Amino acid sequence: MSLQQRTRGSTSPLTVSALGLGCMGMSEFYGTGDEQTGIATIRRALDLGVTFLDTADMYGPFTNEQLVGKAVAGRRDEIQLATKFGNERLPDGTRVGINGSPDYVRSACDASLRRLGVDHIDLYYQHRVDQTVPIEETVGAMAELVAAGKVAHLGLSEASVATIRRAHATHPITALQTEYSLFTRDLEDEILPTLRELGIGLVPYSPLGRGLLTGAITSEDALADDDSRRTAYFPRFQGEALDANLTLVARIREIADAKGCTPGQLALAWVLAQGDDVVPIPGTKRIPYLEENVGAADVELSADDLAALEDAVPRDAVAGARYGDMSTIDA
Repeated sequence: MSLQQRTRGSTSPLTVSALGLGCMGMSEFYGTGDEQTGIATIRRALDLGVTFLDTADMYGPFTNEQLVGKAVAGRRDEIQLATKFGNERLPDGTRVGINGSPDYVRSACDASLRRLGVDHIDLYYQHRVDQTVPIEETVGAMAELVAAGKVAHLGLSEASVATIRRAHATHPITALQTEYSLFTRDLEDEILPTLRELGIGLVPYSPLGRGLLTGAITSEDALADDDSRRTAYFPRFQGEALDANLTLVARIREIADAKGCTPGQLALAWVLAQGDDVVPIPGTKRIPYLEENVGAADVELSADDLAALEDAVPRDAVAGARYGDMSTIDA
């Protein structure tokens, strides 16, 4: 099988499958992961034509890159591999902080290459912007990795318009990764127009609202005890905010039922419909959910469908901030 492909970036273009796979949850944050199940899910994704894989050194920490490396062994020429640096953690999981220093950029890249078992990274992101280091210095070090053949394309994650412009002036940026879904649309005001002006692609993470938009989460009790969504770090899953958001999900389900698809497929189809420069990376750690997500590529939305979704989920209707602490988001 093969999915339609999309190209991100016009100055430094990278062509990938129209739908990617976020691998984070296979190792951490959304309950206990299982390496063998994660590997099987990634390999099934490749068989289905999902060739764009997303990981980061901080996931695990470090173990997610190792998992992805095992999964793609022998199939490197089939994939476009993205990973990230900048959220520095120790092996025991302790968070050190955000690090964008040139020396750290170089050492982090070498470590990621070793864990992934590859000789180059297709898309290397700065995971979070280090406010203590000029973006020109960080991207300058990333550009050295391109010149050395260790990295093919550069990306940013959760960067502001000003940072995007300064970074792109230093070296062409291929993609910006940031949260975007029916539940998170603030980037439409300034960030998305800037990306299109500069010819930078968009890679939405959490396009399913961290699972809320699938309809599978009906209460906080539906989440495992060790799931980070049960904590105050994710306000949309707490108390009255969760109740209000589930009311919105019920509206999405009604439209999905009429279309003959699942709520999650409808939500992903909406993201895919936002432009050919948009490549969402829904995360999952199980094959059935992966297969459901891939099915979203076959859901066609008419102008009436899109209008119905706009009416069902107004931009300001979602309750709760996307993070309890937004201090690491570049503004």
